[in-house]
Amino acid sequence: MTTPDEPGVSIGDVSHSTFAIGSHAHAESHHHERQRDQADHELLAAVRELRADLRRVNTNDQTRDLDGALADTEDEITRSGTAGESRRQRLRELLTDAQAVLTLFASAGTVAGLLGMQ
Repeated sequence: MTTPDEPGVSIGDVSHSTFAIGSHAHAESHHHERQRDQADHELLAAVRELRADLRRVNTNDQTRDLDGALADTEDEITRSGTAGESRRQRLRELLTDAQAVLTLFASAGTVAGLLGMQ
């Protein structure tokens, strides 16, 4: 209990926080990358491989759109550890639209398989 001449201390929600109290206190925080599950890890590798393959062909609107969606997927998996269902659906649509170009690449088949398209 505090007396009228002592300041009061109130600590609210401290989840995901780091703090230290006292003259010799030391606060240290560690942030760990969210662990990807195996399926997202495989999808990330396949997305990167397909992006590398796409650089080997003449670009058109379909391949540019696909590369942009692949880049967004790569970023999302890298940041959050997974690709959301809406992102996966967009990739499925773009892979279907670019099928003529993509039949040249085994990497496209890998991405399609990991998205459940086969």
